[in-house]
Amino acid sequence: MTGLLLVILLAAPAIAAVVALVGNKARLAEAVNLLAAIVSFAAAVLLVIAAAAGSGGTWWGGYILLDVTGAWVVLCSAVVYLLASIYAIGYMRLLGEEERLARFYALFAAFALTVLAGPLMNNAGLYWIAIELTTLVSTFLVAFERDAGAMEAAWKYIIVVSAGISVALLGTVILYWGGSLVLGPTYELTWEELRQAAPQMNPGILTLAFLLVLVGYGTKVGLAPMHTWLPDAHSESPAPVSAMLSGALLNAAMLGIVRFLSIVDAANAGMLPRGAFIGLGLFSVLVGTLFIVRQRGVKRLMAYSSVEHMGIMALGFGFGGPLGIAGALYHMLNHSLNKSLMFFGAGNAMRFYGTKRIAGIGQVMERLPAQGALWLAGAAAITGAPPFGLFLSELTILRAGFSGGYGWVAWAMALLLIVIFIGFLNHFRVMYFGGARARPTEASARLSAWCIAPMWLALLPLLVMGLWWPQGFSDYFDLVTHSLLGSQP
Repeated sequence: MTGLLLVILLAAPAIAAVVALVGNKARLAEAVNLLAAIVSFAAAVLLVIAAAAGSGGTWWGGYILLDVTGAWVVLCSAVVYLLASIYAIGYMRLLGEEERLARFYALFAAFALTVLAGPLMNNAGLYWIAIELTTLVSTFLVAFERDAGAMEAAWKYIIVVSAGISVALLGTVILYWGGSLVLGPTYELTWEELRQAAPQMNPGILTLAFLLVLVGYGTKVGLAPMHTWLPDAHSESPAPVSAMLSGALLNAAMLGIVRFLSIVDAANAGMLPRGAFIGLGLFSVLVGTLFIVRQRGVKRLMAYSSVEHMGIMALGFGFGGPLGIAGALYHMLNHSLNKSLMFFGAGNAMRFYGTKRIAGIGQVMERLPAQGALWLAGAAAITGAPPFGLFLSELTILRAGFSGGYGWVAWAMALLLIVIFIGFLNHFRVMYFGGARARPTEASARLSAWCIAPMWLALLPLLVMGLWWPQGFSDYFDLVTHSLLGSQP
């Protein structure tokens, strides 16, 4: 049954991509992509349940792995894929690119396929290939609008990220070499094989390999200072693509760092690997804070928020322990929901006012009552304000820092979060209570229910998960903690 669910999960977007490309009709493409997103989401939910019940394992010659950690990342990606597919139906019709929509949905489904497949790779080399494929496919989506800004962002994206991924490949090769000194010249590069061999491997080789992987996959995650591609790519992409980049792709890349950290932990290689991870996490929060406060573009504001939140997630995994891992996983799901909501709201505002500049957007609540209320609630949520889910996840990560001996890091994180709260909501004060310099466009009359419904679908879970942390989540996070530590629950 679990193997069938894995087939369904990956086959749905693959079939959608082929049908959209071959059919070459906009309405057919958007319908089949939405159907694929629904099917993939349902399969992802069932896979999480199966993994929690102990039905995980390896399939297809041992190349595919379903464990509790990978299943959670797949679920977060599937959530964003579904929400973005709903929103894309309304948003993409506003671009006046009817003849190219079929190709957009073919690429969009293919992008979803790569993001869903990456966390399931049981081989460090295959995982690297899957993450590189996400870059190759999504580059065309970043450049879809074909203006100067989009083309520049696409080039910057593929060059910077490919350079980073090359560093990750070097780290993987060095790790394989270190393993060969223990396991022989040829062996399977699976996560479990590496973790079992780690205690006998040279700690220096392991540390070097992890640092290279941290920089390499950290570039894909958007950790500062390797984040330079992210603000341009996120801000120039169509809004549904921005949601996928921020809410799905970054999580898939973060998983690689977490799996490598688990291998290093098994070898007791010292504090340098974890300290470097925490350092980059805190620096990312700092960089995100500085750019959020001074930002002038609405989608770039959301992009730097992604840098901040991936830094927070890195801190959670870096602090480690049950609290740190639980907080990071909860943050991952909440951020995926919240950032989708924020990019959808930004897309609506941009199409309504015909500008990307914060100063050009004003009186949002009066002119866009429904979208404006949802977007404002999302803005409060994304800053970590109660009673939304990110408040609980950030509080849990702070508790992990204080209890784990990283008190000064936790205090620095808390201070930066206060600055972000003030700076981020100050931009919304301008957009909601200031006078807009840009006039509403003709697109303002065509913001359909497709553009509003996914905002509701993202906000309601955020509110529920801020008021109630389900016991099932706690039990699942305990399983992930034991899985990453290599211990029995």
